[in-house]
Amino acid sequence: MDTFPTDRPATVTAAPTPHRRRVATAAALASAVEWYDYFVFGIAAALVLGDLYFPAGSPTAGVLASFATFAVGFLARPLGGIVAGHLGDKRGRKPMLVLALTLMGVATTGIGLLPTYDTIGVAAPVLLVTLRVVQGLAVGAQWGGAMLLATEYAPEGKRGVYGSVVQLGVPIGVVTANSVFLLAGAFTTDSAFAAWGWRMPFLVGLFVLVLAWYIHTRVEETPAFREAERTLAEKEKSERGSPLRTVLRDHLGTVLLAGGSFAVNTATFYILITGVLDYTTRELGMNRGAVLTVSLCVSLTQLVLIPASAALSDRVGRIKIYAFGAVGIAVWAVPLFLLIDTGSLLWLAVGTFVASCFLSIMYGPQAALFAELFTPEMRYTGASLGYQIAAVGGGGLAPFVMVLLLEATGTSMSVAAYIVGLSAIALVSIKVLSDRARSR
Repeated sequence: MDTFPTDRPATVTAAPTPHRRRVATAAALASAVEWYDYFVFGIAAALVLGDLYFPAGSPTAGVLASFATFAVGFLARPLGGIVAGHLGDKRGRKPMLVLALTLMGVATTGIGLLPTYDTIGVAAPVLLVTLRVVQGLAVGAQWGGAMLLATEYAPEGKRGVYGSVVQLGVPIGVVTANSVFLLAGAFTTDSAFAAWGWRMPFLVGLFVLVLAWYIHTRVEETPAFREAERTLAEKEKSERGSPLRTVLRDHLGTVLLAGGSFAVNTATFYILITGVLDYTTRELGMNRGAVLTVSLCVSLTQLVLIPASAALSDRVGRIKIYAFGAVGIAVWAVPLFLLIDTGSLLWLAVGTFVASCFLSIMYGPQAALFAELFTPEMRYTGASLGYQIAAVGGGGLAPFVMVLLLEATGTSMSVAAYIVGLSAIALVSIKVLSDRARSR
């Protein structure tokens, strides 16, 4: 029987306030550095990777190839979520988070050091795809671990706020990734940027390994997991049911509804930070640095809106806030691209700012909502699967689909229609989750 969302946090053993703050800070930093590493690839895919690693064919073909490589990372995310979720529900949240951070640091640094097609031939794109897969595995494992470290330490009535510190990792990662690329572009010529300047943001990935060590040595396992361990202590570990088997057998509907509810958010987000970057610079002839600056400034607003919407969800309920954001995304899809098509930086900023507001409103309560869909012994697996299904169906393919739609139709309204269609799926999924909550 499927579980259903609740606005009441599970009862857990209280942790001292200083340790809660340390855990919340560690979870936020883990999310920020992990997403930074993930996003620098998306920006590089829009700007340079097509020419450097997929040089054959037209510029459009090169961009499609680099965006396809970008999407490969999303295809790997469910596998990372499944493996880390299964082990995280049986062995603990912290070890999986440390492993995810280590994998991400190694993969991102490897991309920064990877020779190009002109140097090693076809091995270059093969290795690029391989390292992108490792990035996907890492981020698929990371989100559940960081989210549960935060929410399972949350005091009563504040699960939304604590979960939002992990969600803040996304705008922090975007701001940092854009800032580093802007600096790399500012201090290099166009030829130097294409030759080596783009590599500098990837080499920052080494700092992820430092954070992994800190979490390993200074952060304790979550109270909710320790409570689940005590509850199941009478069974031998070898006799415990597989969390993955339990989720797929008894809670698959909840996983699919969670994924369906979130796909529009992640798709629109990646359209804004990668698809629009390619569209405005390649098709509309806008300045790369100016577009990156707009993306950076818009992302800063999310640092306020995400925790604000999460705090509101602690008071009025997750579903109401979540649904409001989904409706806003649907309504704003067409005006967004009408403004972008003007080629004006001002209207680009206005359009993406309003879209970002609705994304933040939806994203703020999402961590707490997904955590509350599942009990502690299967929470890592269930929440991670729901999130990563949305990431594949929405975010991973979105920039690729955007380029295909623009090439096939010649109008950005086709991309707006794509967003509206995903919004409809989200609203239906949210309605079913809400109906289940009321009926039970």
